[in-house]
Amino acid sequence: MEKIDIIAALSALAQDSRLRVFRLLVTAGPAGMPAGQIAEELAITPNTLSFHLSHLKNAGLVLVRREGRSLIYSAEYGRMRAVVGYLTENCCSRDPCCS
Repeated sequence: MEKIDIIAALSALAQDSRLRVFRLLVTAGPAGMPAGQIAEELAITPNTLSFHLSHLKNAGLVLVRREGRSLIYSAEYGRMRAVVGYLTENCCSRDPCCS
């Protein structure tokens, strides 16, 4: 994973609402959740949620698919693992407690 991708992912997660959305989608699993349900569960207005989902999607952390009239959002686990792997490998590799 390129450093620019890591920076984009970390930047997207460095905001309270986006972090809450991402955490909810991670716990929802691969099935994901419709935007309306995310908005309801997190008490975020639809316009604000749309902005945050777009930011997460642009960072590669969220996938979206259409099911009928609904947009279903899910966490992009591969990207999430890559970010965690990058941080572990590049930030903790000199500390024996992280091995």
